[in-house]
Amino acid sequence: MMLRIGVDVGGTNTDGVLIDVSRLHESNRGVLAYYKSATTSDVSRGIETAVRGVLKLAGALPSDVASVSIGTTAFINAVLEADARRLAKVAVVRLCGPYTRQCPPFVDFPDRLRALTEGYVGYVDGGLQIDGRAILPLNEKQLVEQCTMIRSVGLKNVVLSGVFSPLDHKGSQEATAKGVLERELGPTINIVCSRDIGQVGLLARENASILNASILTFAQRTIRGFQKAMRALDLTCPLFLTQNDGSLTTAAAAARLPIRTFASGPTNSMRGAAFLAGLDDHKQYGAEQRKPVIVVDIGGTTTDVGMLLPSGFPRQAASFIEVGGVRTNFAMADVQSIGLGGGSVVRTAPISADSASARVSVGPESVGHNLIRDAKVFGGGVLTATDLVVASGRAELGDKKRVEDVPQDVVTSGSQKIKKLLESIVDKMKTSPEDITVLLVGGGSIIAPDVLAGVKEIIRPPFFSVANAVGAAMAKVAGDIDTIEILAGRDIHTVVEAIKLQAMQKAIAAGADPATTGIVEVTNLPVQYVTNEATRIIVKAAGDLSPEMVASLEYTSVQGPNDAGPEADELEKAISSPIGEHSETSSQEADIDLRTYTPTILPDRRWKLSALDLQWIAEGCGVLGTGGGGSPYPPYLMARQALRDGKDIFVLDPDDVREDDVFIRCSFMGSPSVSIERLPGGDEIPSAIQALLKYLGIKDVKGAISEEIGGGNGVVPMVVASSMGKAVLDCDLMGRAYPNMYQSLPGAYGISGGLWPCAISDAVGNTIVMPSARDPKAVEDILRTVTTEMGSRSGVSMAPLTRAMCVRYGVPHTVSQAWRIGRAIALARKSNDLKGIPRTILELQNGACLFIGKVVDVQREVRKGFTWGKVTIVPLIGDEEEDADATPSFTLPVKPDDKLVIPFQNENLYAYIESADGERKIHATVPDLITVLDSQNGAPLGTPEYRYGLRVTVIALAGHPSWTTPEGLRCGGPEAFGLNDVPFVPIGSYKDPKSVTKEYYADC
Repeated sequence: MMLRIGVDVGGTNTDGVLIDVSRLHESNRGVLAYYKSATTSDVSRGIETAVRGVLKLAGALPSDVASVSIGTTAFINAVLEADARRLAKVAVVRLCGPYTRQCPPFVDFPDRLRALTEGYVGYVDGGLQIDGRAILPLNEKQLVEQCTMIRSVGLKNVVLSGVFSPLDHKGSQEATAKGVLERELGPTINIVCSRDIGQVGLLARENASILNASILTFAQRTIRGFQKAMRALDLTCPLFLTQNDGSLTTAAAAARLPIRTFASGPTNSMRGAAFLAGLDDHKQYGAEQRKPVIVVDIGGTTTDVGMLLPSGFPRQAASFIEVGGVRTNFAMADVQSIGLGGGSVVRTAPISADSASARVSVGPESVGHNLIRDAKVFGGGVLTATDLVVASGRAELGDKKRVEDVPQDVVTSGSQKIKKLLESIVDKMKTSPEDITVLLVGGGSIIAPDVLAGVKEIIRPPFFSVANAVGAAMAKVAGDIDTIEILAGRDIHTVVEAIKLQAMQKAIAAGADPATTGIVEVTNLPVQYVTNEATRIIVKAAGDLSPEMVASLEYTSVQGPNDAGPEADELEKAISSPIGEHSETSSQEADIDLRTYTPTILPDRRWKLSALDLQWIAEGCGVLGTGGGGSPYPPYLMARQALRDGKDIFVLDPDDVREDDVFIRCSFMGSPSVSIERLPGGDEIPSAIQALLKYLGIKDVKGAISEEIGGGNGVVPMVVASSMGKAVLDCDLMGRAYPNMYQSLPGAYGISGGLWPCAISDAVGNTIVMPSARDPKAVEDILRTVTTEMGSRSGVSMAPLTRAMCVRYGVPHTVSQAWRIGRAIALARKSNDLKGIPRTILELQNGACLFIGKVVDVQREVRKGFTWGKVTIVPLIGDEEEDADATPSFTLPVKPDDKLVIPFQNENLYAYIESADGERKIHATVPDLITVLDSQNGAPLGTPEYRYGLRVTVIALAGHPSWTTPEGLRCGGPEAFGLNDVPFVPIGSYKDPKSVTKEYYADC
């Protein structure tokens, strides 16, 4: 027989299943037996019990079993719990040349996790540009020096992290460096290459690599435990582990890359549900069943919801995932969870003092695994979701007489709450408004109704309670390629076909059967802000596990560097380093009372920024970015690191500065795809500044000012000023963000020195001064072309301006405004008043809350390096609203059939209401600010983040009066974007922002 065993280790139960793959065509899909056992502290013991159980129930011999596949959360739990017994310190060596130093490794780790994992950090030459050119050649001497340092501190786990290493198809970077480290440090060292872990996004990929390296010893020990359990059962077949994307990996590979198994549980459940429902059988089921389906897995405490694509693999999560408070970007299924399960507690409260009716809530509190002890139908005293479904007559469980006293209105209202919660989470996972098929699994799935709005069909497959173990048993083998190609005139189809072949070869090499291997995913994403047709291409191939692969894998024990003694003696040792030794700053931040916090204004009226000030300013810059400007997160990390390094960041009120004091203008120019990978080293903008000041004969400046307060460039001057020992002017030259370099107020009014001379630099010795230009657009075109040659990212410094010119052709107190917006959002979150965020922002600047609803359509295309598109938003209907007061009174009135449409070119351009009869009414246009907020947390959304199902709130803020003059409108109004038929409709009169220095000086 061709038998496979699948095991899924959950927090409560360890499920096992035995499948005969020669009987998949039968109604039971080949499932011979399944078994549930309690998950034990020694995970291996629970696995052994589950496997022994299915073999006994099926009457099968161990020799009949071809493979064992295990899905486990043991490794991710070590990180989530910051368990010192299971985490080791890690050395990180970056291949980066002069770049990335302003965002060092571990920069955004929580203090406790950082203390447990940070061992050593080093930088060497190497790394790639986005087009594959080397930043600097790899330097073997530098690598040998790093080995000496690593050896001196006694570290056994090392991460190699190279800039754009995922694009290194020749192995000239991390792979070559790994060979040097293995030669110098010996075979007992674990070396992790970041390109094996994640994709483009240096910090997130490196973070994932650090977590992987930190748990390597524990992972090797755990997998040896799995193999010990197999030996105890006389199983000599190969052992596989399931990965986050639903594919298989060998035990030896999992011991090297355990992070790829972190979140396999939800994926196993999704794939198992589809398998049990027969949706994987493309011969039996037509194209209708091969559309995306949503899997709803209801447990005792939570409901996990994910989407399976037509490929049979889950939709991947967004660009980064937080694990234990750390941003990572390894592949993980997009799973949303809510606090609803069979054990969810049902509570009632009177609607009013004189009302007989009750308001009913279900969850998120749950009795969990104590359901059979605490639920009323089992003799307990807690009313649960399971009790409701029994009382309604939709399920027979326990003793129904025990819930006969539950009022009918409570049963009805509670059932409606459950229905509403499920409908809401399903809708959030959808990518279009079309009705969709739902697969319902999990032990708590009996609480789900038979009909859900927006759902075409609900399928409850057989063996639904062990779908996770089934998914593990039937997982496929995959190979994927994620790369950036410079097309430069090449045919995209030819390039993609070549990459498809690479992905197929990779899958087959990993053990996929060539006869069943095919392409399951192809995505191409043009890179913004470049002129060389750079395109990110993602291809995945997958196939069934090859019998030849199974036969070729002899049983081998996973080895590790700590195999000196018997397994019983491998005691988990706690890390001796004290917790919190790296940074007291974050701990202090956690203790701050946000409501009473006041900024520090020194006696000389300088505003000295704290880490909390920076956090609020960055959030406010996101709001003022109107969907563009790049993420403020990396510059925020750099500025915070400057504070932790002992530097100061000061902000000056324009009224406290002499009119003739000079301020240098600074910003980054280039592609967001580069900004998340080739992080700044600190010399880019300073080099441009020095060259420009030398050309102009200026020896010194008072400080720095931002070109645009919106987005990441709003925070950049703080990083630059701290490195130069200068201050930042509480002012910028846009009051928002715009896509083109010439769209600043100095450019709009054509002042002398408004756009040129200027300088750009790339920190590897390339610096160009541009003394003059024929017109403003030439500045954009020339600098953009040179920036592409510099690796599609450069530091820019425009001609410095006096304080008087900054105020006259700028927007004063925008740093204060960003701080106040960020503070308002933080206070609203603190008081759980997310609905009040638009109101608090509108108290700071005149405008309007245009719309509250959900995204139902997003269209995008890249033209000449810019992303053009539009997002469509519709109102929430009654059942989608969180409560009866979901639509605040300060929102502009809309009809139920109205749609809000926002066209954008990187930034949001204008917003109009489209009625059911086709009538359009413009509510706001540039240069006023149109910002889309995530209604779930109040965070500003960039245009790349728009997607179907997001609950959003749209606000419009008045732009500065300098933008509403004829000169301003020609440069930054609708006509500047070719929207000649769109009139400028002011959203309100501009309110001058209040200076933080002026308000808080008296308090200091």
